[in-house]
Amino acid sequence: MTLRESLNPEGSLWDLIAVQLRRHREERRMSGSELGLILDLDRSSVSRLESGQVKLLEKHARVLDRQWGTQDLFRVLVLFAKAGHDPEWFKAHFELEVRAAELRIWELAWIPGLFQTEAYTREAVLAGGFRDVDGRVGVRMKRQECLLRDPAPNLWVMLDEGVIRQPVGGPQVMRGQLARLLELGEQPNISVRIVPQRAGAHVGRDGSFKIMTVDGSDSVYVEASFGGRLVVDVTDVRSYRANFDRISDRALPVDASAELIQQVMEGF
Repeated sequence: MTLRESLNPEGSLWDLIAVQLRRHREERRMSGSELGLILDLDRSSVSRLESGQVKLLEKHARVLDRQWGTQDLFRVLVLFAKAGHDPEWFKAHFELEVRAAELRIWELAWIPGLFQTEAYTREAVLAGGFRDVDGRVGVRMKRQECLLRDPAPNLWVMLDEGVIRQPVGGPQVMRGQLARLLELGEQPNISVRIVPQRAGAHVGRDGSFKIMTVDGSDSVYVEASFGGRLVVDVTDVRSYRANFDRISDRALPVDASAELIQQVMEGF
């Protein structure tokens, strides 16, 4: 099955946009290269748009509506797709995470999934009341294989102090989890920093997010209850980049962060 054949326009607005994009192009007997000239994209980028690998940007939607006279069809579809919680977004986020050369993670509530021990993950899944606990734990452990890639991705991870202090499972689970955090933080491609409680109010209090850099382009996955959303609009992505830098201004240096993690671990 090709990527285009796997699109589900009835279950995903982004898939509907991809399908409609190809249909309207073919109705006008336009090649992918010709559409690329209109959107200032190369042929391969148009192909990725039509296969659902890349999300249509609002600026490109406006160009299509103007060129094709589609009366805001594509702009409105993109608007609603960005606003909702598409069930396909976690899958898209996972695919980007696996390929990312760089990951910038801000976490307000949990140890990031890529850094979780199996015991911590199991407690988190149980707390969420999910079925098929073993299956969910297995998926999360599988995700961590991206850390073993060659070349390995570069990660900048910032955690709210409450993340390392909140007991998940018993003391043994937390000691193992914090030890794992310290171990990963010693790797040259991974930076782990803690935003202390004394930092007070800051932009990171609005919620957790992850910036993924793939082939030089950034996408953001924003955490939310019962799912999340993928942000691909360039302007929105820049805002998250700026927020990440502002949170970094409040974080402890790497060495001081490791000392704090060690202190908390010894207290469990």
